Order: sequence, then structure tokens, then C-alpha cells
Amino acid sequence: MQSDLAIETRALRKEYGRKVAVQGLTLNVPRGEVFGFLGPNGAGKTTSIKMLLSLVAPTSGEAFLLGQPMGDRGARGRVGFLPEHFRFHDWLSAREFLGLHGRLYGMPSERLDKRSAELLDLVGLGEFSNSQLRTFSKGMLQRIGIAQALLNEPELVILDEPTSGLDPVGRRLVRDIIQKERSRGTTVFLNSHFLSEVEVTCDRVAFIKHGRVVRTAAIEDLAHGSTSVDIRAHGLTPAILDSLGRWGEVRPQQDGHLLLTIKTMEDLPDVTRFLVAEGVDVFAISPNHLSLEELFVQIVGTDGGL
Repeated sequence: MQSDLAIETRALRKEYGRKVAVQGLTLNVPRGEVFGFLGPNGAGKTTSIKMLLSLVAPTSGEAFLLGQPMGDRGARGRVGFLPEHFRFHDWLSAREFLGLHGRLYGMPSERLDKRSAELLDLVGLGEFSNSQLRTFSKGMLQRIGIAQALLNEPELVILDEPTSGLDPVGRRLVRDIIQKERSRGTTVFLNSHFLSEVEVTCDRVAFIKHGRVVRTAAIEDLAHGSTSVDIRAHGLTPAILDSLGRWGEVRPQQDGHLLLTIKTMEDLPDVTRFLVAEGVDVFAISPNHLSLEELFVQIVGTDGGL
């Protein structure tokens, strides 16, 4: 019976001597989703990916890829991967590079030639198929890396920072490729520090900190979740500001402005009634849904960047 999960981990842990890189990763990624994997630098994202791909052995815990135990060769043959720090054979041409990886997958020559040509056109490198990789820019290398990750028509694609080094046009291209893969049922596991890209690309995201998942949510739920309210008023005393804390985080600004983060818009009438009852002169209340970047800071804190 086929598992409904493309990735499943249970208390996955990795130690390097006294350093704990991943404390206990428990994560479920359903098939067919574009899943964002978010966390600050040093949160254990890349180490987690390396364990999933059996590039490093976990200290403890277990994981399953496409329903098979981590390390199963059959399952690994149905996975595509683009690492964050890639080192390609730069003396090969783009077509030769894809040919090498295709032969490692055991792809028949006719299928490999056809698939290579399709992917080179897809990533905008068709006219450079016979050019050596050493002549490629960083963005072009990123594109050939994405082509390599899709070469075997994988059921699961793991992309570690796929848009680093790409200009806005390149990032849009990658976004379109990811959407196309999802439409054919591919699961895409995406680690990216471009949160605006994650927000428009992913179905769900997991926030991790110190190698643990601190929250998993659908992008749609996040979009309808916490709201930042800009309140412009006169008479906001310290006692009133303290009382507002019952509804969420209070951040006083300059010139009589106040930012209040509320969990639901249904709380806003209560906030307004409270302020009026306390004699506050309310000039304006402007709600704004939090961006993924704001939610990231709110969930994992400010002690590190992506």
C-alpha cells in the first residue's frame, strides 16, 4: 500500500560531537504538496535534508521517503535533489552533464536524450547545450542544477535554496517550474530564504528552530491568521497599553501610533470598544495581514536570519 506521505520523520536527531545540529525533527509531508522548510541560519535545515537523503547518518530517530525506510535505493531513485552548495563537473557541457546524471539513474539513451533537450529548453539553456559549465554564470549553473534535479521525472524533488544567485526573472522561472511539477503530482520540498517566493509557491510550511518543528501550517491558514493592526489614537497610557496585551503583542510607535498583533479579526471590535470605554481618542484603526516574513520573526524570533 502506497503511503500518503512523501516524507515522514520521527524524532530525527544528529549530533557532531558535543554539537547538536538537529534535536528531534518530527515532520510529515503529504504527497503532491509544495512544502516550505523554514528556519534561521543554524536551525538544522540542510543537515535534516542530508539525513533524509542518507548523505549523513542520523544519531537517532527514523525517517521514511516515499513510504520506504530512509536509505532505500528504490526510493532514492525516485527523488531529485539540488543542494545549496553544488560543485558541478565544469569541464562537461550542459548536455554531457545531464547525460552523466541520466546514466547514473540508469535511464535509456533515447529517453535521456529527449528528456535532456526538454529540460534545457525549460530552464532557458537550450542554446547553451554544448557550452562547458565553466563558462556559465552562477544563475545559469543554478538553472542546470534544477534541470538535473528533474531529470528522472522524480516523485519527490528536494530543492535547497534553488533561487539563490537568480535574478527576478530567474526566480519567476523557478516558481513556474515548481507549479508545473505540482500539477503533475510531484512533491516539492523547498528550503528558501526568499520568503516572498515561499509565500506564493508553497501549500504548507514548517518553521524549525534548533532542529525542532515549532509550527506547521497551510499558507492559506497563515494568511487568515494573525493580523497587525495600526492604531492611531490619543491618550494611550501605560496602563491601557498593558491591558491591550490580552489581545496580542503591543508595539508602541512614534506620533501616537500603536501596532497591535491580534490572532483573529473577530477581536478587533472588542479592542475598539475597550479603547473608547477607557476614554482614548481613536482616530484610525487599520488592519493589515502579516506577511510570511513578519510571521517568521514572530514564530522563530530574531536571533538569526534565514
